Amino acid sequence: MPDERKVLLEVKGLQKYFPIQRGLLKRTTGYVKAVDGVDFFIKEGETLGLVGESGCGKTTTGRCIVRVLEPTAGEILMQDDSGAMLAVNKLDRKALHVFRRNMQMIFQDPYSSLNPRMTVFEIIGEPLVVNGIARGRELEDRVEQVLVSVGLKVEHLRRYPHSFSGGQRQRIGIARALVLNPKLIICDEPVSALDVSVQAQIINLLQKLQSQYHLTYLFVAHDMSVVRHISNRISVMYVGKMVELAQTEELMANPTHPYTEALLSAVPRPDPRWKADRIIMTGEAPDPANPPPGCVFHTRCRYAQEICRREEPSLCEVSPEHYTRCHFANMIMLRGIPSH
Repeated sequence: MPDERKVLLEVKGLQKYFPIQRGLLKRTTGYVKAVDGVDFFIKEGETLGLVGESGCGKTTTGRCIVRVLEPTAGEILMQDDSGAMLAVNKLDRKALHVFRRNMQMIFQDPYSSLNPRMTVFEIIGEPLVVNGIARGRELEDRVEQVLVSVGLKVEHLRRYPHSFSGGQRQRIGIARALVLNPKLIICDEPVSALDVSVQAQIINLLQKLQSQYHLTYLFVAHDMSVVRHISNRISVMYVGKMVELAQTEELMANPTHPYTEALLSAVPRPDPRWKADRIIMTGEAPDPANPPPGCVFHTRCRYAQEICRREEPSLCEVSPEHYTRCHFANMIMLRGIPSH
């Protein structure tokens, strides 16, 4: 049955280049291509997982969407309150301030993302005050409601962040993102700094809140097993480029890009009879300031041929809603993970 939900966010050709400056005059001698031509969309109420190793551009992509970082090029289109698609990257400062209520961010580090000089009440209530949405008793009621919804108690409101554990601090960060009733939340590796048992609690909380508040997530992570649990679709990034995108179980069972196959080989399985057969990639990921010609993955790919060194593959649809960036996507048989 086709998915009839509307597209909430669409990203087209997103680029973010950081200039390399040298000398006393700070002349630009090159660029770090952190994000280099990324395309995807997210429908209302779904979770898109964005996965890849450190330095591939996942976090930069999320920060460009909310314009914490200004994109170098590309389009970021998001549904406004009337249902029309609005070009977020073209909004001026005043319009962006208003529109940002619709998109919030949960940061990776629950220790550094909370102001140690503010109480929990001030941290969660600040977005409401800054946007002129609530004051007085209305502000207190809204903050209390959100705090309880993330699993904390009302008596925690007057405490400071240092008195909470990592998992509790991340719940405070989630409450801060939730208090404005946003349509889209960018989850920037929200569980990577937490213990495994706490990770499961936070993932379950995010799923409960998504159902309760009709939220849409872009979930950034490097752990494929975590992304598999929460995502409807998964996008795989490598050195600033999206190399594969598909429905979660389709990508897990039938990967079509060698990099995805290598990531999946490292996912642990709850089967005592299973023997790990990891694919160990040789060498280091290319420098995004000086990427290799042709396919960006060819320097570490065990299937690479001469064409991979000369020509960059385009993102092609190899099966319905399954996109990949590989010259040999329909010719090589890659190992995946069977469905549960």
